[in-house]
Amino acid sequence: MKLENIQKDLKNILSGKRFHHSEGVARTAFHLAEKYGANPDKAFLAGWVHDCAKEFSLQEMQQIACENHLSADSILLSSRALLHGPVGSILAEEKYGIHDEEIKSAIYYHTTGHADMSLLEKIIFLADYIEPSRDFPGVEKLRQLAEKDLDRALLAAYDSTIAHLLDQGAYIYDLTFIGRNDLILKLKEKTNEKK
Repeated sequence: MKLENIQKDLKNILSGKRFHHSEGVARTAFHLAEKYGANPDKAFLAGWVHDCAKEFSLQEMQQIACENHLSADSILLSSRALLHGPVGSILAEEKYGIHDEEIKSAIYYHTTGHADMSLLEKIIFLADYIEPSRDFPGVEKLRQLAEKDLDRALLAAYDSTIAHLLDQGAYIYDLTFIGRNDLILKLKEKTNEKK
């Protein structure tokens, strides 16, 4: 499916605010991809599609997950916030004809992150966090950091997410901790290599 047709469909199924957010993620992802050497077209497309399932009901998401034999634990399956990424990756292929594994994976993990993230996964995760319509304490600092060091900005985004969830007394999904800890070890290795 052509991008313009995907955008038309997203305009029909997303709220105005979510559509605007998706456009912001696409533009931010394109910029970060150009800056850090990922494929900007893939980043732009993944940015547009990343939240395609976000406004589905939990029941609709669970049905799509079940019909497509999504391998997921009970925590993932019981949370709209967590499940929309994996379901979005299914819709990317089924509804929009996106077969690129890298794009689908970036959509799948854009909320949770995970260990050994690809460059595109990092870009979509971060673009979702810092796109222009995002407004929370510290976002401007994160945007500035994203211009200097993708991995350090990603770590700051993980830290901010975890701190927010702790403040809310909310459950923190395992992959988020694992992704953060993996990144800390990799950054430590980089630092040691430079010495």
